[in-house]
Amino acid sequence: MTDFIQPKYIHANAPTTGILLCNLGSPEAPTAKAVRRYLAEFLSDPRIVEMPRWLWKLVLHGIILRTRPRRVAKNYQKIWTPTGSPLLNISRRQLALLQQQLAPTETSTLKFALGMSYGKPALSDALESLRAANAQRIIVLPLYPQYASATTGATWDGITQVLKSWRWIPELHFISHYHDHPLYIQALVDAIKDYWAQHGRPDKLLFSFHGIPKETMLAGDPYFCESQKTARLVAEQLAQQLEQQVAWQLDWSVTFQSRFGPKEWLQPYTDHTLQALGKAGCKRVDVICPGFAADCLETLEEINEENRGYFLQAGGEAFHYIPALNDNPSHIKALAAVLSPYLNASPSLQQAQITAEASAQRAQALAAGQGESTCY
Repeated sequence: MTDFIQPKYIHANAPTTGILLCNLGSPEAPTAKAVRRYLAEFLSDPRIVEMPRWLWKLVLHGIILRTRPRRVAKNYQKIWTPTGSPLLNISRRQLALLQQQLAPTETSTLKFALGMSYGKPALSDALESLRAANAQRIIVLPLYPQYASATTGATWDGITQVLKSWRWIPELHFISHYHDHPLYIQALVDAIKDYWAQHGRPDKLLFSFHGIPKETMLAGDPYFCESQKTARLVAEQLAQQLEQQVAWQLDWSVTFQSRFGPKEWLQPYTDHTLQALGKAGCKRVDVICPGFAADCLETLEEINEENRGYFLQAGGEAFHYIPALNDNPSHIKALAAVLSPYLNASPSLQQAQITAEASAQRAQALAAGQGESTCY
C-alpha cells in the first residue's frame, strides 16, 4: 500500500495561494566534491540527456563524473561570491522583491517559495513550505522564458514527483513560458538601452541562448522558435526606438551556447560566431543572454570570460556582456505581470475561505459550549 504524506487536516485553517519560483540550481560550494554531487543529480535526469539509461550511466559514472567536476569547480571558483552562488543569491533577491510587490503586508494570503530542480533549496522543500502555509492553490513559475523540455519540462517532472506522495493535491497552475510577454520584452529592451547609454553601441549585437540538441527541436521542442521570437521582438523595438533618435541601423544575430556531448546542437554556435566576427574585422560585439533570468556560470564565466577570449583572440577589439535581467525593477515588474492572471482566487478557493472562516467561528462557539459539533 502506498504511504501518502499528509499533515492533519484542520478545517478552520485559512487557505492561501502559493507562488513557487523555480530555477535550475547550483552546487553548494565551488569544490570538486560539491560539483560532482550536483552534476550526478543534474545529468541523471533523463530530460537532460536523452539516450538509453544503461549506456548513459556507463558514460556518466565511468567518464564524466571522474573527469569533469574538477574542471567545472575551477570555473565556479571564478564567479563565486562571499555569500555563495550568484544564481542562488539573485534568485533569492528576485523572490523577496516579488513578494514585496505582490504581497507587501504580513496578512497577505500569498505565500512564496523558491525551489531548484537540482541542489538546494530543493523543489520538495519549497513545496513542503507552501503546504505548511495551507496553500490550496500553487502557481509555479519556472524562470525559463523560453520553454524547453530540459528545463521547464524537468521542473514539471520534479514537482509532480513530489506531489505523487501527497494525499491531497492543491489546485496547480504551471506557467510553461513567457518568451513574448510584452513586459519581459520591454525589460530586455530597457536593459540594452541603459547599457548602451553608459557604454556606447556595438558593431554587432548577439542574442545568445542556451543550446539544446537539434534532434529535440526536430522532435517538437518549441525552444528554437521561441528563442528566435524573443530576439526578433527585442530587436524590432530597439530598432524602432533607437533609429528614430539617430541614423543608426541595428545589426543583430541569434546564437546558441553551452553545447555538451558529440551530438549536433542548435546553430549557429556562439563561440564559432564570435571567432568569425573577430576574423572578419568586427571591432566591438555586445552579447546578451535573454534565456537566463539570473546571471550564472553560463553567463558570467562561459560568455563573459571564455567567449570574450575567443573574440579578442580572433582580432576583435572590444567585447561587452550585457548582464541578465536579474533583480532589475523592470524584470520584477515583468514577472509580477506574468503571474498576475493567476492571482485572483478561483471560485473553489473563495468558497474554501468562506468555509474556513465559518469553521473557525463554529470552533469558537463549541469551545464556549454553544452550538453543535461539526466539521464544517
